[in-house]
Amino acid sequence: MAREKYQTLTEQMFYILICLKNEACGVDIMKMAAELTDGRVLIGPGTLYSLLDNFVKEKMIIETKTENRKKSYIITNLGEEMLEKEYRRLTKQKSDYEALVKGGGQDER
Repeated sequence: MAREKYQTLTEQMFYILICLKNEACGVDIMKMAAELTDGRVLIGPGTLYSLLDNFVKEKMIIETKTENRKKSYIITNLGEEMLEKEYRRLTKQKSDYEALVKGGGQDER
């Protein structure tokens, strides 16, 4: 189901999965995403915890430990697959843009 449901990832989804290449808790994920993107992608707690729950249900990440209310997660092989698929999709978009817009593949207007 994850493959069908997550054909494309939002920026928040993409950065959450990147951040979970190493074990991290929610607060760490929010900080890392903001740092990685120089503040361009900010993930609020409501969005983050909703997506984390969905990713766990879809087996894209697993919970690794719980200390009091603090939970840590890490990406699974399926999550890695989805992240790689999205990376390839974005790379293709970039190369299409470069070919058509920068490469002069379109008539000037």
